[in-house]
Amino acid sequence: MQCIEPNHVAFMLCAAFAFVLAASVAAGAAAPETASMQTIEPIQLPEGFFPILPWDPQHGWRKPYADQKHGIESIAECAFTMAGFVQARDLPICEKLGLKAIMFGENGPISREEWAVLSDDEIDARIKALVEESGDSDAILGYYLVDEPGVELFPALGKGVAAVKKYAPGKLAYINLFPNYATIGAPDKSQLGTESYTEYLERFVNEVRPQFLSYDNYMIQYSMDTQNPGPAARYYTNLIEVRRVALKYGLPFWHIVSSNQIRPNTTIPSPANLAFQAYTSLAAGAQSVTWYTYYSRGYGYAPIDEHGDKSTTWRYLQMINRQMQILGPIMNRLESTGVFFTAPAPVESLPLLPGELVEAVECEAPVMIGEFRADDGARYLMAVNLSMERSVKIGLTLAKPYQGGNAVSAEDARLLPMNPKGGLWLVAGQGVLIRLE
Repeated sequence: MQCIEPNHVAFMLCAAFAFVLAASVAAGAAAPETASMQTIEPIQLPEGFFPILPWDPQHGWRKPYADQKHGIESIAECAFTMAGFVQARDLPICEKLGLKAIMFGENGPISREEWAVLSDDEIDARIKALVEESGDSDAILGYYLVDEPGVELFPALGKGVAAVKKYAPGKLAYINLFPNYATIGAPDKSQLGTESYTEYLERFVNEVRPQFLSYDNYMIQYSMDTQNPGPAARYYTNLIEVRRVALKYGLPFWHIVSSNQIRPNTTIPSPANLAFQAYTSLAAGAQSVTWYTYYSRGYGYAPIDEHGDKSTTWRYLQMINRQMQILGPIMNRLESTGVFFTAPAPVESLPLLPGELVEAVECEAPVMIGEFRADDGARYLMAVNLSMERSVKIGLTLAKPYQGGNAVSAEDARLLPMNPKGGLWLVAGQGVLIRLE
């Protein structure tokens, strides 16, 4: 597997490359102003906007959007709110369709090899050039820096984030992190370059001073829809740990999940596992859901197949994206105050009910509960059916003084009166947002 891998999931370490990276960084001159001297400034999303992003970079990895049978117009039709990673020539169509975009650069992004050796002045110049060539379109949400860096790149990335803030105030410096199943250890011997995933996250925040946290995790497919407890555990624990660190530093977090058959021996996308990934992300407080990938690029059962045509997965994904388009902007205005699971939890270490709002859940399948607070003091919860095999009826016992609530329609955001204790039905993998009374 290549180090800058088109598969976006790195299970194998290119040891020689990692050694060069570590040596190059160690040999670099000390910066006059370190990233840790910068303030942490969370990205402020446009009002009412929830990022739903296809993870499909263009340059060198696939054909430009204009050469696709189903290009940016089909991305909007599939209910994405972003066009992915684009170049300046793509911005007029993004503006026309109301899509936001992350800029990729006319000559592609700075590679991981380059991040390891560029001087401070060279980083500043590269980011300045990217901002200038991109123009000033309102469709621009931010600029792509790198995917899955090891800790040895953090000092340089801190300079990159600072340069984006300097030349494009209010825009996002996009960096996506490894999942918790990347290898740990010394920088020249592992992907993370740290002794634990928590250390990796903490060092990223404190050394890079990012505007958000983004990570990818495809363990739902690897676990064959949670039937294998080992891979499934990595999905839940990764979600909870990124949430914890994001809350600690006041940062939003984005979650990249899978919309294809990630390996030939793994399960394929279904309405249940797509819904599961989206709703568990929302219940944990994620402020974006990104799908890897939209185009096939060698993966099976992708939304756009190997022939460039829409697949059945495309229709499944359109349905889930439409639901997130409705619920996401509501939830991005809420503060995540707790995440809980029914007993026995899918993973032993996960927090169990009762929570602040929900005392107990009556259900024949495991349930995840996310609890939230609005600025006006209103309380919300999201309940997710963690079964990907069956529809279930969920009964909620609410903490006092809450007596009932309204389910928020994922079709049009209408408030639908309901009796929480009387129960409501959820199909496999589905969630429901409830505003409490």
